[in-house]
Amino acid sequence: MPDQHSPRQNRLLAMLPENDYERLIPDLDLVEMPSGEVIHESGRPLHHLYFPTSAIVSLQYVTKDGALAEIAGVGNSGMVGLSVFTGGMTTPDRARVLFGGYAYRMPSQVLRHELNSPSGRTGALHRIFLRYTQARMTQIAQTVACNRHHSIGMRLCRWLLSSLDRSSSAELIVTQEAIAGALGVRREGITETIGKLRRAGFIHTQRGHVRVLDRAGLEAQTCECYQVIKNEFDRLLPDARPTRAVAPCCSSHRHKPSSGGKIPTA
Repeated sequence: MPDQHSPRQNRLLAMLPENDYERLIPDLDLVEMPSGEVIHESGRPLHHLYFPTSAIVSLQYVTKDGALAEIAGVGNSGMVGLSVFTGGMTTPDRARVLFGGYAYRMPSQVLRHELNSPSGRTGALHRIFLRYTQARMTQIAQTVACNRHHSIGMRLCRWLLSSLDRSSSAELIVTQEAIAGALGVRREGITETIGKLRRAGFIHTQRGHVRVLDRAGLEAQTCECYQVIKNEFDRLLPDARPTRAVAPCCSSHRHKPSSGGKIPTA
């Protein structure tokens, strides 16, 4: 396990002014998020928010017959639990860890207390979350348009590039079946498209690992949807994260992974 963790490795937490950041530190727990873990199911109250630092969470809509499609991906530029901020407390999607890693977990009542405080509606946390809400809405809307109008190849390149942006590595640990589920297409289509990208020298694949060899090549193959989403996140949420891992900001036990590394279902 890496011995250096900081909430500032998440873009939203990194944007907080120092006084707000220090006030929230005691309520942030570092947790391990194993691949495949379900953070919350559709329609259930969310008891925690999660601010990923190295994990990536897939927000999925699951139909009655079990088919699924990803409506948004959340990594170190976002958070899971937006419905707590908007007041809904539940959501029809399911949140499942796609790439294992770490996140900081905050009890939902902490955010509600912050928003109900005298400065809650005018404070920095509220402004940052409003901006993130707009960026998330753009991400979902653009993904819908992309899935409707663009080829599997373009969609796959968009998904790989977006996943890289939310990760700290050039390698993604993910199966072709998981990618097919995220894009809502048949696995055979993903297998064929990955083969083309591999033969072109853009990626290397091996046993559930995808390593990007030529990012510029992928960017040339994707549609405009990738850049639209990226530009909106960069415009609304300027990246204030440190360029390298930093030591924990305090020695509190809350900045060590919680016992067993398991995430309770919210």
